[in-house]
Amino acid sequence: MADSRRVNQTLVRLVKGDITDMEVEAFVYYARNDLQLGAGYGNAISMRGGPSVKKELDQIGEIDTCEAVITAAGEMKAEYIVHAVGPKFQEEDTESKLKRTIINALKKAKEKGIREIALPAMGAGFYGVPIQICARIMIETIKEYLSNASGQTGRLTAPQGAGFEEIIICLASNRDLRPFQQALEKLN
Repeated sequence: MADSRRVNQTLVRLVKGDITDMEVEAFVYYARNDLQLGAGYGNAISMRGGPSVKKELDQIGEIDTCEAVITAAGEMKAEYIVHAVGPKFQEEDTESKLKRTIINALKKAKEKGIREIALPAMGAGFYGVPIQICARIMIETIKEYLSNASGQTGRLTAPQGAGFEEIIICLASNRDLRPFQQALEKLN
């Protein structure tokens, strides 16, 4: 099974571990609309990052589903956290909302000049998106993001994802890893 694949100039890699303890430039946190740090990874961010992360989030307030914001990562190994609010399973248009959430998180990171980013299994776990759906949507969306030209002016331009050296999908267990390996294997 594949654990990595190059899409254009970007390495897309699968790892197993704790995303909040990774040495990466930035990682994505699947956030709540009110941007309050809840249980699980939210608690890890509070503990490892210190009070500065919560303070930044309190200043931002709330964001809508599919939107993303960036904060510093406080005392964590990463430099930044991209807080992305995605859909919950069985919400209307879950798959298209999940895709927009991933794209918006990547766009925010690119705007900040981030070249290495880790994403969790977006929406899986607490938010109930089945891991197979999560894996398929994430791998397809990342490939599409890295492959497509921005096309806004009608001119041929560099792919919108150009600039990322590495996109890591960090998974908590082997059970979560397998569907992502299968989705990565299917990439052309």
